[in-house]
Amino acid sequence: MLNSKNLLLNVTFLTGEYPPMQGGIADYTAHLLSHLAPLQINPTVLTSQRWHSPQPTAATVHAATPNWGWRSWLYLAHHLKTHRPDILHIQYQAAMYDLGGWVNWLPWYIRLRRWPIRIVTTFHDLRVPYIFPKAGRLRWQSMLALARDSHAVICTDHENVVRLKQAGLDDSVILQTIPLGSNIDPYPPADFDRAIWRARYQADNNTLLLTYFGFLNESKGGEELIESVALLRQRGLAVRLVLMGGEVGDADPTNAGYAQRMRELIKQYDLTEHVYFTGYITPSEVSAHLLAADAMVMPYREGISFRRTTLVTALRHGCPLISTEPFDLSLIPEVRDGENVLLARRHDALSLAETLTRFMDNPILRYKLTAGAKLLGQRFEWSHIAQTTAQLYDEVMKTTY
Repeated sequence: MLNSKNLLLNVTFLTGEYPPMQGGIADYTAHLLSHLAPLQINPTVLTSQRWHSPQPTAATVHAATPNWGWRSWLYLAHHLKTHRPDILHIQYQAAMYDLGGWVNWLPWYIRLRRWPIRIVTTFHDLRVPYIFPKAGRLRWQSMLALARDSHAVICTDHENVVRLKQAGLDDSVILQTIPLGSNIDPYPPADFDRAIWRARYQADNNTLLLTYFGFLNESKGGEELIESVALLRQRGLAVRLVLMGGEVGDADPTNAGYAQRMRELIKQYDLTEHVYFTGYITPSEVSAHLLAADAMVMPYREGISFRRTTLVTALRHGCPLISTEPFDLSLIPEVRDGENVLLARRHDALSLAETLTRFMDNPILRYKLTAGAKLLGQRFEWSHIAQTTAQLYDEVMKTTY
């Protein structure tokens, strides 16, 4: 290991969600903690009082604050002053903190008090918090404040590293890309039979069985997906779509309204008998669905990105992935359209339908995408992610308060 004195390093993870709460960052944090524990690191979790678990958890969890408003400072600061971890590792996504911005200024407060705590922030995305109606530029400034007052910043994709550099992040802040790992390994139930799982959705070998994984969120392009399925069925193609997972989750308050719009769109296009909702399912059931599907379709409105754990999960399963073009493909050179993924235009249901048709009509392409996904998925091994994170902690411990 890693810290130079070979001492146990106490790291507190601040997160708005943690299992059994549902959410990608909840699962990510739990996986990271489990892989850090053998590396001379003692991880604990600091979260809100919404968290509760009927069973003991692997990590010690402190449900300290009633909410994420301004009063959260009082509760979080009291906890940190009492426990004094070596490192506070903030898992950041605005929606996870009720779209408020108070967590963004916590590192500034800790530094102002000169507490002997180093701060690492992982930006799972750079979507700005809402704060208040006329906040304007203050929303982005709050993101920069969180980055500038951290000792180190982790981005889960290179795109956000470039954006922070362009925003003038000081060189004194350690800035590093560490990819996400898959929250679900390819372990289906012991009695898994692909044909039987496909038959659940009236899908035989001549049916295109598609799956979507995750909460129904506007950023994921669910409306374009439904419209593209409607276009394919209008052309007489046998297509089924399975929407895997809970619809809303515990973090983003905008998900509920979007989920309702999706259901209305399904009825509008008369797809009720062809689109299936699984609700929350176990990791082994997710794995079975991905292995049974012909492809996972995630038409992200900001384009394909490695900050999406659903994308990583598909790749780890060798499930062909159909997504959307990023703003700048050069920032993610590992993605090769037609080799390890298939890309449609963003915000374009017709382009997505044409891409799906191309996939359906070309068995060689389907085989190529399966092999390419498996190869690319090797990049997201948890053991490597944990080792890289622990090495970053070592570097951070050498910095001044």
